[in-house]
Amino acid sequence: MIPPAAAPAFLAQAGWEHAAIVPLAGDASFRRYFRAIDGARRAVLMDAPPPHEDPRPFIAIAEHLTANGFAAPQILARDLEEGLVLIEDFGDLRVKEHVEDVPDAEWDVYSRAVDLLAALHRLPPADVPPYDRAVYQREAGLLTEYYCPAIGLPVDEDAYAEAWDAVLPIVEQSASPVVTVLRDYHAENIMLIDRAASHGLGLLDFQDALAGHPAYDLVSLLQDARRDVPPALEAAMLDHYRAIANPPADFDAAYAVLGAQRNAKIIGIFTRLWKRDGKPRYLSYLPRMWDLLERDLAHPALAPVAAWFAANIPADKRHHALQDFTPA
Repeated sequence: MIPPAAAPAFLAQAGWEHAAIVPLAGDASFRRYFRAIDGARRAVLMDAPPPHEDPRPFIAIAEHLTANGFAAPQILARDLEEGLVLIEDFGDLRVKEHVEDVPDAEWDVYSRAVDLLAALHRLPPADVPPYDRAVYQREAGLLTEYYCPAIGLPVDEDAYAEAWDAVLPIVEQSASPVVTVLRDYHAENIMLIDRAASHGLGLLDFQDALAGHPAYDLVSLLQDARRDVPPALEAAMLDHYRAIANPPADFDAAYAVLGAQRNAKIIGIFTRLWKRDGKPRYLSYLPRMWDLLERDLAHPALAPVAAWFAANIPADKRHHALQDFTPA
């Protein structure tokens, strides 16, 4: 977490020449974050190094969100050639740590997070690419691309894609509106801020937004890869969303399909982060991901995909199958 060489000149040009630069957070991607501290002033320095990262989608979605009354970080300065962006600092109070420290706050915070999504879903989608069949298939395929080879398990990849082809029309032909899908809307990417107009929540990590089904971000929030969301809370928040958004009758089936698709994707991604990128901590999340995936596969809408899993990945090759591996 050494600041990029271009950071001091960038900050000086932005009027932060006296700022100290301290590490803030890494990322599963190549992005890194630092805090710029200048007396009482605070800002966040995003390092999104080209060619691996492009900060322009983040900037575009941030401006779209703020223009519509949501709390995305204000863009204070940018240098696209260096991949540096200075953004508003929302502080350190993330939803994840807050609800773990104050369990009684969980219901209220998650209700507000659902309220925010319902408000976002009442708007036309941002000018972003569609969340289409090709993207769904590519993401779901990360499980067979990375997880199955990691445990030495040959599987029928063609049949896997065919199983997803059988269930994805439930999402694609849904009566739900097409909305902005933030794609990583969960407790580690939502900040608690003093701003009632935006439900008191600040949004982060939305640069991969697409236009798709409204159930996806609910899955991100309520089937969180990094913390256990009690099933009773998930059920209550889905009821809350139904009450305020009045989704069509096919919503629950779409939620299950997108839950299974997202959880299969994340199993593949977390395996890749371990195997390819040398980040073994992501292995600890896999038992949770398998539990969530199996819950979604139990929905009747997922029958073809569930049948593929039953035929190709036996129970002893799930959950803790990677626990005895030594990270590369």
